Amino acid sequence: MNLRTPITDIKGVGPKTGEKFVGAGIATAGDLINYYPRTYDDYSGAENIADIKPGKVTLRARVESISTRYARRNLKITTATLVDDNDDKVQAVWFNQPFRERQLKAGGQFYFSGDFKLQYGRYQLSSPKCEAAKDMPLKSDNIVPVYSLKNGLKMSTLKTVITNVKPLIAVLPENLPFDVVADGNLMSHSDAVMEAHFPTSRDKLKQARSRLAFEELYSLILAARMNRDANQRIKARPIKFTLDNIKTFVANLPFTMTSAQRRAAWEILQDFGRDVPMNRLLQGDVGSGKTVVAALAAYQAKVDGYQTAIMVPTEVLATQHAATFANLLSGLNVNVALLTGSVKGKARDEVLEKLKNCEIDIIIGTHALFQPNVEFQNLGFVVIDEQHRFGVRQRQELLDKTGDKYLPHLLAMTATPIPRSLQLTVFGDVDVSTLNELPKGRQVVETKIIMPANRQPVTERVRAELAAGHQIYYIAKLIEEKEDSEKTSADVLYKKVVKAYPGARVGILHGKMPAETKEKIMREFEAHETDILVSTTVVEVGVDVPNATVMVIENADQFGLAQLHQLRGRVGRGDAKSYCFVVQTDGGEPSRRLKEIERSNDGFYLAEVDLAMRGAGEIYGTAQHGDLNLKVANLADTKMIKRASDAAKATIEQLKVQPDYLENYPELQQLINKYQKLTTLN
Repeated sequence: MNLRTPITDIKGVGPKTGEKFVGAGIATAGDLINYYPRTYDDYSGAENIADIKPGKVTLRARVESISTRYARRNLKITTATLVDDNDDKVQAVWFNQPFRERQLKAGGQFYFSGDFKLQYGRYQLSSPKCEAAKDMPLKSDNIVPVYSLKNGLKMSTLKTVITNVKPLIAVLPENLPFDVVADGNLMSHSDAVMEAHFPTSRDKLKQARSRLAFEELYSLILAARMNRDANQRIKARPIKFTLDNIKTFVANLPFTMTSAQRRAAWEILQDFGRDVPMNRLLQGDVGSGKTVVAALAAYQAKVDGYQTAIMVPTEVLATQHAATFANLLSGLNVNVALLTGSVKGKARDEVLEKLKNCEIDIIIGTHALFQPNVEFQNLGFVVIDEQHRFGVRQRQELLDKTGDKYLPHLLAMTATPIPRSLQLTVFGDVDVSTLNELPKGRQVVETKIIMPANRQPVTERVRAELAAGHQIYYIAKLIEEKEDSEKTSADVLYKKVVKAYPGARVGILHGKMPAETKEKIMREFEAHETDILVSTTVVEVGVDVPNATVMVIENADQFGLAQLHQLRGRVGRGDAKSYCFVVQTDGGEPSRRLKEIERSNDGFYLAEVDLAMRGAGEIYGTAQHGDLNLKVANLADTKMIKRASDAAKATIEQLKVQPDYLENYPELQQLINKYQKLTTLN
């Protein structure tokens, strides 16, 4: 057996089980070995029931009685009485876990671990994890791995099959350079993987996860540094800086640029003057004025004879950008054009001809810009708005539009602030400019947590805003109602909104609608042909309706913090006071993320909190970093990032004098190649 052995050749995996493994992304023995536990249940230090106090507790006990009842629709409560060897008793309760009754009726001793707290007027163990004492690992500290279950796989099956590859884990080769391992005082790769799947103590498990996290971060940062070095060897045509033209642009604006906008613009103009392609990320909170900075840079490119392509995720946003750029550049002899799927026939042919003849200075579009018949005469600058909505291949196709060995300068823009630790890792090959000021007059949105049983504040505010001629967003988590979910669907919410506000014009929008329908609904809302828009998160990015003053987010505790902030950013874009109501699913204690969104409008602060709470993949979504797939590393661990960054820097220096330095580490090279494709913007 080796790392490439098919999963179906491993003992314990039959044809049907093999299909489940493959469907879960585990096709080989190597995939299985790298499928690390998502967490661990620690049953060490079990207490007597008589000695427990409120908080996290671990008990060894048997079940005296257990039953399950319906409390209300979609809510099953399982209650058990636990008895330890001293005949002391405590009650345990589980919500929507009816399988616990079957599990615990088997009898025998179990380990229980969970929160002992006051609920419904009595102290009880709340939704504890439990493990049969007979199934606990031998010669261990009673630390039990817990794996993510995908595609119908069972925990017992996973653990059995992983046990069958133990001999292979024991002989895994080292995948980091030996000097990196020695300098970092790291556990060997083989020992770390073994300890991750079969922990023998809390201390060794901590060392193992530290080692595995280090190798993930080291390879990621090393890939980014290699990309940066490669980018420096590519040539671009310098775009000359002309102070008088920039002064003309600034004087033409109907407002004063912020200091942050001026600083970011200067960094871009400095990059323009070099003969290597700019690779810069412009990050700014919602409403911070990224578009103005991009327009200034595009104007400088035009003055020096170069064309600019601006790519955005949706037709609605493309249309908005085209209008904004035309307004910002009015009177400056700049030709701005729009190219989307809706531009057809003679109008499309005319745009393509003018673009090819350099009669268009700035072209704004969606994926239509990728089509082979879109030709530029002198493309020098590319702007990608909300760049995590586009894949590496798509970016490359646009950059290839120059038609020669010179690449255009690239500016990616995002309204999702990038935490510092992510800048050092995922975006390590990119220069970052930050807009950390809001323009004067930008509204701070008042945010309030709403309990589902008391919606009066929402209803009163919505009615007042409708009376004032303003517009409203209602956001639902689901599109259609599901029997086993307490989340409100867009369909159900639409009916409730129509009933609650008679006379209001209500529209509904969700991701399953055809693109043409979605564009039509959004244009109707922009034109104030509808008063209230009930939607899923498709309105999260890029929708700009200054007349919208209220954002109501149902089941807000089911959304991520960054996503809540992005949704809130759809209001407060005009002159009127704006409001965001985050409605809980139930009447319990508000979650930390809801408390944070209520108290802060600072996207940079919220991004750091979100990263610490949920991880990079959750913040940026599968479209951008789903393939990043960091299994162990925590991108909020700045100390670990510093260690890995220093090691990667030393490796880069070593490669300069010894190009074959990594030749004996094929696994590391394979991982670096993967990360290079993910992190690069070229």
